[in-house]
Amino acid sequence: MASVSPPSTVSVDVVVWGGGTGGVAAALQSARAGVETLLLTPGPWMGGMLSSAGVCAPDGHELSCWQTGLWGAFLRGIAEREPSGVDQNWVSCFGFRPDTAEQLLRDWVAREPKLRWWPGCELLEVTRKGDRIEQLRVSRADRQDRIHGSVVVDGSDLGDVLAQAEVPHRWGWEAQEQWNEPSAPTRKRLASDNFFRNQPVQSPTWVSFGQESAADVPNHPTVEPSGAFAGCLASFGLARTLSYGRLPGGLVMLNWPLHGNDWHQGLDRSISANASDRLDLETEMQAHSLAFLDQLQHCSDGWLTPGEGIPGSGSPLALMPYWREGRRLIGRSTVTERDLLPIHDGARRGPLPLNSEGNCTSIAVGTYANDHHYPGEDWPLAPKSCRWGGRWTGTPFCISYDALVSDQASNLLMADKAFSVSHMANGATRLQPLILNIGQAAGLAAAQAVQRKCRPAELPVRSLQMALLRDDQAPAAVLPLWDWPWWHPNWLQAQCDGLDHPDQVDAFGGLNGSRKLERPTTDQAPAAPHQIGVEGVLRRLDPFRTNLECADGDWPLITLEPGVANWLEGLDGGERVRLRAIRNPWGAWLRVLGGTQLS
Repeated sequence: MASVSPPSTVSVDVVVWGGGTGGVAAALQSARAGVETLLLTPGPWMGGMLSSAGVCAPDGHELSCWQTGLWGAFLRGIAEREPSGVDQNWVSCFGFRPDTAEQLLRDWVAREPKLRWWPGCELLEVTRKGDRIEQLRVSRADRQDRIHGSVVVDGSDLGDVLAQAEVPHRWGWEAQEQWNEPSAPTRKRLASDNFFRNQPVQSPTWVSFGQESAADVPNHPTVEPSGAFAGCLASFGLARTLSYGRLPGGLVMLNWPLHGNDWHQGLDRSISANASDRLDLETEMQAHSLAFLDQLQHCSDGWLTPGEGIPGSGSPLALMPYWREGRRLIGRSTVTERDLLPIHDGARRGPLPLNSEGNCTSIAVGTYANDHHYPGEDWPLAPKSCRWGGRWTGTPFCISYDALVSDQASNLLMADKAFSVSHMANGATRLQPLILNIGQAAGLAAAQAVQRKCRPAELPVRSLQMALLRDDQAPAAVLPLWDWPWWHPNWLQAQCDGLDHPDQVDAFGGLNGSRKLERPTTDQAPAAPHQIGVEGVLRRLDPFRTNLECADGDWPLITLEPGVANWLEGLDGGERVRLRAIRNPWGAWLRVLGGTQLS
């Protein structure tokens, strides 16, 4: 039996317990801000949803005005590394292989001299004294370490530090009466319906991977799906189901909610203190996902075969589950469904979080439409989407800094899904783009707290906001300003003006706002890999959708660029145009970067 070295003691400015996408973001930003940072991950990879869990077709937050912070930097880095491009499927405008994402994140981490990464750690104990977390005790390989951090960041999917430090947190549903959330169940229904006890959180998925063959995808199944997967093709058919999560090289991400590989049973085990309970749950999830892959292989007559999404694993499974929800901090404030929804009918943003002085406290912007995963029928949710740029997109909302901190643990910051959010709102806040940027804000706040020798909750929010906006590597938006893409020279000024005058924020970036600053033009967006030039005649289908009739067919048009969206909406149809675009045959659409009218 191998001997175990006696515990060593490590002191560091910021320690991040990671494993989630927000964990690596927090560690990276903390080190970039100039403080000694240690990132601990339970697995061999660091990227969470973006790599380890295999959720490599991020849904939402696609518009260029939202491509800011580490999310935007990640997209541009991925686009440079994927030889065949990122326009690979129809659920997202960005598809990439898990190892491409992981290597990008590792390269970023390796460049930071103040950042150390310890993979393969187990969190054994968190010691708390009063309102401070004093120590994390972890094991790795044949040793144990006691780690003291001036600031501790929980960057895990399930809120691991919250639990072991016994910081007050939530798990499960809240009644409609608690925050007046329109989509939440009433207190009476919560108490009487067994559904809520059996399904305390959103269902997770253990992603599996298929590999497409060189032949054209079959349009119809050779045999119908059966058993637990009966009906999985009913809504979209075989070809669309298989191209939903297509990734470069014909790898197919299987993360299918419609009678697919979501797992609904015994979810309390995900946070059990008993390791065998957690292992049983994970084993069941893996078997279910492999069975789904097998069904699709038979339905497609062998067109889809098992694919190795994690190179060297010898398995078609991701390295870890895609946890949609876990424990959630009880913070200084809580993001609820009311904070996500448009401020009035026809509005295209949620309310701004304001403190008692009337200053905005937002540190990140989310946009996802809200989406909950449970067995059975879709859970009815208050709408927060709009038509824009030829497709549906979620309306933006803000995350207040107070949702990352707690009075009960004064040196703790949350960097992943376990920040202070309601169960209903979690359906819109759990996605990779927002979690990357929440992690970025948490890491920067941790560094500033160390440098100022203050508690994270005492940090002046404006200093954090300005540091995010002026970051020299990944400037991050804090306000939901539709008109300003990340690349525009007026982007920073519009964000600063909005912070100075939150009561007038729509004048600095709303779609119908003032024209004080020069807006983007129709052909100003930067060039992108794989763009083509195409000419044709514009055909208007309805007020929101246009097609281009060109030499190689009739193509629906979408765009992520505000200037292009406004231009296309203003055309009547029948005009001849020249476009810069990227072709997505699986969409199928042309993603328009810019254009000019020829006649």
